[in-house]
Amino acid sequence: MCPDLRSAAGLTLLFTLLIARPAAADTLEVSGDLLQVLLPSAAYGVTWIKEDPTGRRQFVRSFATTLATTYALKLGIHKERPNGGDMAFPSGHTSAAFSGAAFITRRYGWRLGLPACLGAGIVGHSRIAAEKHDPEDVVAGALIGILPTLWFTPERFYEALPRLLLDRNRLGLVWALLW
Repeated sequence: MCPDLRSAAGLTLLFTLLIARPAAADTLEVSGDLLQVLLPSAAYGVTWIKEDPTGRRQFVRSFATTLATTYALKLGIHKERPNGGDMAFPSGHTSAAFSGAAFITRRYGWRLGLPACLGAGIVGHSRIAAEKHDPEDVVAGALIGILPTLWFTPERFYEALPRLLLDRNRLGLVWALLW
């Protein structure tokens, strides 16, 4: 399957999830549960597909920082959930999802990042709709997912790389912008 077709299929799936009204809140909640695992897994998987060991190390560092920060705050704050449970602040589902989405966007650009960001938004929305979190829990989770990625992952798609141009009639050096 060509990359454009995969991107279109991913966008179609995400827009369908956004537009279709779930029959029950459980459908949206399950979608959020799945996406909070799929997005960081996809981020890690893309580093293997693109043969990017530097990106892989950056993702592991940013994701580990996200998880450590999230659970340190959950254990330290003990905010009550809207449904009566404990440890609401910050949203762990949202921090995991936004960590994966932010990494994909930062490392590989908006073409892959936009569907991932839409998916992360679905996760945040699902946590509020399921009454697991208040909006401030979700916003904090998103920031905790995004900020370590900004710290550990430089914008690779803006790197200028030298390329040797060699064919029958010419020899030269070309600078290519990678995004």
